[in-house]
Amino acid sequence: MKIVIVGTAYPLRGGIAHYIALLYEHLSQRHQVRIITFKRQYPRLFFPGRSQLEVGEVGTLVPTESLLDSINPVSWVQVAMRILQHRAELVIFKYWMPFFAPAFATISFLVRLFSPAKSLVICDNITPHEKRPGDDFLNRLFLSYTDFYIVQSETVRRDLLALKPRAKFKEVPHPVYSIFPQRYSQEEARKILGLGPKIPVLLFFGYVRKYKGLHYLLQAIPEVMRKLPQVHLLVVGEFYEPVAPYQELIEHLGIKAHVTLVDQYIPNEEIGLYFAAADVVVLPYVSATQSGIVQIAYNFNKPVITTDVGGLPEVVRDGVTGFVVPAQNYQALARAIINYFEQNKEQEFVKNMQHQKEQYSWERLVTAIEEFMKKVG
Repeated sequence: MKIVIVGTAYPLRGGIAHYIALLYEHLSQRHQVRIITFKRQYPRLFFPGRSQLEVGEVGTLVPTESLLDSINPVSWVQVAMRILQHRAELVIFKYWMPFFAPAFATISFLVRLFSPAKSLVICDNITPHEKRPGDDFLNRLFLSYTDFYIVQSETVRRDLLALKPRAKFKEVPHPVYSIFPQRYSQEEARKILGLGPKIPVLLFFGYVRKYKGLHYLLQAIPEVMRKLPQVHLLVVGEFYEPVAPYQELIEHLGIKAHVTLVDQYIPNEEIGLYFAAADVVVLPYVSATQSGIVQIAYNFNKPVITTDVGGLPEVVRDGVTGFVVPAQNYQALARAIINYFEQNKEQEFVKNMQHQKEQYSWERLVTAIEEFMKKVG
């Protein structure tokens, strides 16, 4: 089958680019696959980070065509024409925010108009974390020109059916990010980062925005310190909002010696360093559909403490592979962190994660995509 994937991919950076690289790798084992990515993903004015380009290499060097400009309709037509030239039988869109709906809808409409190709949407989100007027209209526009859907959580399933009640979909969990090398032992990683070999280490990983709830985790640290006085928190990821309020909160709470801020995008080759150093990953999100960070944690066999929002409780099983606590509740978060260490949960949770990983395979996703096409073949 000839497939074209449209979405964020190398040389652009981030979790979606990693996802598409792995999807390409697994689909290519049985199909002819091409990737069309953005030459301009966001106008500079709208992008809160420092750069949109990948600075690492491991696992992302897949062949791509950088043709799509999110705000230039001429490029949307050019992408559609390129897909027609490739004689694609299936176009896969990786979709996560309504900003891209006009471009994706135009491409899908033109491809459908001039070929029998089908379209499939892998939905990260339908409703964005930070909702804006017009989002539902844009979502409906795109969904009206697409055929099949992969949702990766119950939350996204509900959002999809609210906008397109008769949508043909499959629910397939977000696969594990097996793209990052595991180069360090915990001892080596902590030595590099200047951390003690025996202290409890927490990791908050990923870019920082308000809905990620980092301020609740910071507020939990003083309570954790009463039971675990040597605890250390690594906050690793570029701040997509001003860092100063977080620094001020750290000073106010008196936890500066217990928190390390790494305010930058982490290249692929260095991600394993921080996961190796940590005992547990903490994701105190205020809202979420799912989180690719959980799947990175699974790749490194790191249990996760997270909140009961969106699809997170579907992938972090409370008391089995981690702890799930009420959102926006730093006291509950602190108790979960303390319990994790005092009850020595790491070994038990890691063992359970090995069994859980089986349902997060890329083969399962590829099979779901193939089954859609068999039904119309």
